[in-house]
Amino acid sequence: MPAPAPASAAETAYLPPYPGPGQDQSQAVAPEGWFRDEAPAAPVPPAQDWSQGGHGVPAPAPASAAETAYLPPYPGPGQEQGAAAEQTAYLPPYPGPGQHGQQQEHQVSAAEQTAYMPPQAAADPAPAMTAAAAAAAEPGNAAGAPEATDWSPPTLAGNTVRAVDPAQARAEGRSPIIDPGPQSAILTAALGLLLAAAAALGQFALLVPLIALQGLTAAGWFRLNGMWPARQGIALAFAGALAADAAVLAVEEAYGAGAIVGTLGAWVLLTLVLQLRSQADPDERMYGLMASVASAALAIICAGYLAADTAAVTVGAAAVAVAVFVRALPLPTPTSVGLSLASAAGAGVAVGGITSVGVGGALLGLAAGVCALVGLRVAAYDYPSKFVHMTAGVALPLAAAAPAVYLIGRVVG
Repeated sequence: MPAPAPASAAETAYLPPYPGPGQDQSQAVAPEGWFRDEAPAAPVPPAQDWSQGGHGVPAPAPASAAETAYLPPYPGPGQEQGAAAEQTAYLPPYPGPGQHGQQQEHQVSAAEQTAYMPPQAAADPAPAMTAAAAAAAEPGNAAGAPEATDWSPPTLAGNTVRAVDPAQARAEGRSPIIDPGPQSAILTAALGLLLAAAAALGQFALLVPLIALQGLTAAGWFRLNGMWPARQGIALAFAGALAADAAVLAVEEAYGAGAIVGTLGAWVLLTLVLQLRSQADPDERMYGLMASVASAALAIICAGYLAADTAAVTVGAAAVAVAVFVRALPLPTPTSVGLSLASAAGAGVAVGGITSVGVGGALLGLAAGVCALVGLRVAAYDYPSKFVHMTAGVALPLAAAAPAVYLIGRVVG
């Protein structure tokens, strides 16, 4: 009588592995829950090759559940091949014959993890094909579409939106430094040349571009620190700058520096009193105090152009204009910085030769160029916005160079 046919993989996929002849049933890896309320499966007798009179070599025993747990179930008479493939589409591939011995323990462990999972119901093959087509098309779409991000990339032309959290950008490996770029450099060069030309005409002619410089400094510093709108702070800093200008014009040339320092001290005290009357949080109040003091100090220091010698102002402003313009050129950073300082010194020599400064214009131009690059670097910090580039990026190089123009101008003049 022929032996019964072995059970198919679909019928034994979720049954516990049956131990072989040489294995101890007490050492089976299947949990006890598998046999709860169930009778153990009877062993299947081996089939014989009846073509040789019933005495042939016995057919190999059917694979155990551990070996066939990850194979797709064989479809029955009324099932479609697509439905069977859908049931095992997300199962890991079964290892080849050479890898069976090395991965047997991993297979048994995986079988234990999936032993209690319910079998998947057969589905219509048409939706399966649609899902497979969508899955195949998804990698192509992901590769072609740009990566979504809330941060704009660094650009030499300036950033239009200020980042909310620069610390996250640093953690992602992106620099928070964005140079103002050529647009603000052109405006800085134009304002510097305007200061240089106005200084040759006298103090009152210099006052017009100087007031514009002080207004840009007061507004840009608050926005650079993320404080906007800050109309009261900007108005206070700009008022301090106008007071410093008036004080310099009211005293003799020798006392111009004293007028600037006196105005600065008075405005620091005034800012402190106004901040003490604020009802804001103590931390926010301290932050506002520091920003207000720094903005007023920078705007007031710009009055150093008004107190300095007019020839020194012409040389220093021209040197700043050249240095900032060269720094905006698309060159490597070390090369750009070196060429910028050399150009500032050269501009100092050239303009000093046509004024009373003479060869001392090289030192004056170099000092003004260094201060200009420092101010430019400050304006590029912490993901500044386009507004910052068009205000602080334009004004800070000239504002930072004002003390150097006054001091070096008195030395070489």
